Amino acid sequence: MKAIWNGQVLAESDDTLVVENNHYFPASSINKEYFKPSDTNTTCPWKGVASYYTVEVNGESNADAAWYYPSASDLAKNIEGYVAFWKGVEVTK
Repeated sequence: MKAIWNGQVLAESDDTLVVENNHYFPASSINKEYFKPSDTNTTCPWKGVASYYTVEVNGESNADAAWYYPSASDLAKNIEGYVAFWKGVEVTK
């Protein structure tokens, strides 16, 4: 699977996990040069507190376009640290 935005591959992996129709990519599969930490946090009732990244490619920013669970709940430990995308990021084979 690949996550693509603004013509660049943000992440690529054959080892994504699908939860609630979102592909979660291993942290080791993201191209870190495009990711900037965000101060945004949200809470999922069963996964825990999510942290976000703003994606920056070719001088353009996509605020909070990627999220992950740094300390997932016991029910979601399998995706702890994995990164998922939205806000126009295309996830494709």
